[in-house]
Amino acid sequence: MESKRQQKVSRLLQKDLSEIFQRDSRHLFNGAFITVTNVRVSPDFSIARVYLSFLVTPNKELLLESIKEKGKAIRQQLADRVRHQLRIMPELHFYLDDTAEYAAKMDAIFANLDIPPAPEEEDEE
Repeated sequence: MESKRQQKVSRLLQKDLSEIFQRDSRHLFNGAFITVTNVRVSPDFSIARVYLSFLVTPNKELLLESIKEKGKAIRQQLADRVRHQLRIMPELHFYLDDTAEYAAKMDAIFANLDIPPAPEEEDEE
């Protein structure tokens, strides 16, 4: 369970990271549409786990590696934005968020299920 402060910091980081990926650094990633789906901050605010989902990109793993390589520059841009709200800028760890793909896979499985109708029960009167 996250504290209220952790939740506030998570929302702040998510909002600012979204703006960085969609406005400021879009050219660094070949115009890929990057969405920050979730940010989780450790209790001591030293680490922020950032979950990303990608659209319009053929190789998601390659793009994630590119983001990890440029993590220091992204962290610097983020620190410039939140310098008045946070004393220490958390270290950013980026992860691929595959919940949308997982949900689509589960929907496809449920759509392909063949459920036979229940047998009709006769009244015993």
